[in-house]
Amino acid sequence: MKARRANSRDRILAAAADVAREAGPGSLSLDAIANRAGVSKGGLLYNFPTKAKLMQGLVENYLSAFEQALEERTAEASDESALAAYIRLSADDCEKPKPSASWMFSAIAEDPEFLTPIEAFKRQLFERLKGETDDLGSLLVCFLAIEGLRSMNLFDSDVLSQQEHKLLVSSLLKIAG
Repeated sequence: MKARRANSRDRILAAAADVAREAGPGSLSLDAIANRAGVSKGGLLYNFPTKAKLMQGLVENYLSAFEQALEERTAEASDESALAAYIRLSADDCEKPKPSASWMFSAIAEDPEFLTPIEAFKRQLFERLKGETDDLGSLLVCFLAIEGLRSMNLFDSDVLSQQEHKLLVSSLLKIAG
């Protein structure tokens, strides 16, 4: 029974990600997600009692996928530091178009704990990177610059040109060593 629930949970999250990409996360319809996932609306609500919990599940899935990609990249490129891998993955991620972040404000208003997994992930990532570098100052500059880039991307307030993005990333990679 647990495997079945996990399977429906995964299907719901995959369907929600598809619907969010198509309509934007702020326009998520629980009916559309349930229909796409092949579950009843009751089944969806069993797994995710609120829309905010569903959004939190999507964010947790994204963070898990990012962490896995970071692990794979670090393992594959033995000459690349974890910080450099983080910079490259984040920069690549920021190249992808993102829907408006207005849905995030709604999710936070409905459930302030929405940010907890994001904060925990970033703290864990920062501590890992801190443990793998001798230069805390360089790490702070790189980490905060990338998080700033991510924030501009998320909130659709990017003021940098494509050339400036490339210059930022190459400068950060030089700092990262």
